[in-house]
Amino acid sequence: MRLSRGSTPRSWKRSVPAALALAAVVLAPSTATATALTTATATPGGGHCARLAQVRVPGAEHQRAACLDELTTAGTVASGHTDTADWAGLTPKDLAVPSGVPGIQIDGYFPDSSTTNTNHGWNHDAQFVVRLPDRWNGGLVVAGTPGNREQYANDRAIADWVLARGYAYAATDKGNTGLAFHRDGKAPGDAVAEWNHRFTQLARAARAAVAQRYLRPPSRTLATGMSNGGYLVRWQLENRPELYDGGVDWEGTLWRPDGPTLLHFLPGALRDHPVYAAGGADAERARNSLHAAGFPAGSEFLWPFHHRVYWDLTQRVYREEFDPGYDGALEAGTPYCAPGTPACDADYDYAARPEEVRRAVRKVALTGRIGKPLVTLHGTLDVLLPISRVSDVYARMVDGAGRGHLHRYYRIEGGTHTDALVDAFPDKLRPLTPCHRSAFTALEGWLVAGHRPPASRTVVPPAGADAADLLAHCPLGGRTSGRSSS
Repeated sequence: MRLSRGSTPRSWKRSVPAALALAAVVLAPSTATATALTTATATPGGGHCARLAQVRVPGAEHQRAACLDELTTAGTVASGHTDTADWAGLTPKDLAVPSGVPGIQIDGYFPDSSTTNTNHGWNHDAQFVVRLPDRWNGGLVVAGTPGNREQYANDRAIADWVLARGYAYAATDKGNTGLAFHRDGKAPGDAVAEWNHRFTQLARAARAAVAQRYLRPPSRTLATGMSNGGYLVRWQLENRPELYDGGVDWEGTLWRPDGPTLLHFLPGALRDHPVYAAGGADAERARNSLHAAGFPAGSEFLWPFHHRVYWDLTQRVYREEFDPGYDGALEAGTPYCAPGTPACDADYDYAARPEEVRRAVRKVALTGRIGKPLVTLHGTLDVLLPISRVSDVYARMVDGAGRGHLHRYYRIEGGTHTDALVDAFPDKLRPLTPCHRSAFTALEGWLVAGHRPPASRTVVPPAGADAADLLAHCPLGGRTSGRSSS
């Protein structure tokens, strides 16, 4: 896709740290099943990195293959086969890194005319990474990146763990990256629509590459991702279900023409938080307004960071993607909107915008009509994509579409949008990474052994669990609270 829509607003030309790019195993079905799922076998052809020269990624304009002694970040950081900036700020600092996974890594890109991804000095979008472990369990995991990050963004949160379990792994940068991603494409909505195309493109190509390497196609193909990556999983299972056996959606973004979307609830947060933070007579009204907008009671300790880092940035880049005709740019050097400021994103009113804005969102909208099993998890203290305005709504959409039998939904009490914040608030937050692993394991049991996962529920931390326990375990079938369904 080409870069063609408008110029970068003055307020985005300020330096923005890389960390501002947006972002996120206990329910084994049975001992026998878990062993079958996690035991990788020697691959056909024998030897380390067998068939390296024969593996090609169909449709790639360029690819570079390497035989590595270590495919996880235990080795790829030192060998230069990952980029730590891609995954900075997404995982807790104490998350264990598995090792002992030799195999083939293929880096490359598909034909594309936009140039925001600078990894490898290629300055070329539609970059991908494919990893093929020597000892393979027969499966393939395909992931899309959170936020507007590049192809290695899931390496620590997802890739390390699934590779250690024997899965082949593939990830895409979604075809456009960075804070000016919205300038890609010819019309509003095109940049996000490209994300779906690139995920489909990589899934098909990765399945072929797997067959070349192991001399048979994958026995199961699973889609997963967090935030925007979770949105991609939802869209794929709704629109391309034939490519996958199932998916795990980690706090996926919600797009619907009539909402709710982040363009509905973030403007109010920008407007009300400064009033709340200032105290005084209107502070209580502002706090109640934030609660009503979906930011839950008890999450107030997270609001200052999100106001400073995420809310303004997120609202602006996605509003520019779907509604570039709205002039929300500020004077240079002005970091945030003040209440009542003209032409300010805090005053943005989606409902009052022209119909073409809804047409742009409709290009990428979700319906809930999933065609393969999907497991969703979302933290109850997410204040970037509040759970009541995002995944709660999507679960109702799936039920309303008559696909509830294909869905499990776990509301993780105390989880927030990015796990790195657990390090800043260890007494108030729990990490979602182990919950993603539990959800993934539950999906495996569902697909391989027919063991249906526990009923959808709010998952409460085990009584007496300390930080180490929460980082290692997330039982989905334990004590429950709040929403529960079959």
